Amino acid sequence: MEAMRQEIEQMLREVMQAVNEAPDGAWINASENKVRDLMGEYRRRAFEKALQMRTDAVEGAFSPGGRGKRRAVEAQGG
Repeated sequence: MEAMRQEIEQMLREVMQAVNEAPDGAWINASENKVRDLMGEYRRRAFEKALQMRTDAVEGAFSPGGRGKRRAVEAQGG
């Protein structure tokens, strides 16, 4: 989660930079496309990261011996 938090902060800095660099009187027109692209790229990375975290969690819960053997060991106090 910390890595995603850092990406959020970086993306927000870039959004603010795009808006701040837009000329007076054209803040929206001069920054809208850049901000849209930044948000789209962040959305893609966040989704990829969430999928990877879910995959890692599932793989971490996988027992090569199978669930039956794991339950039997747990039932025996091991």
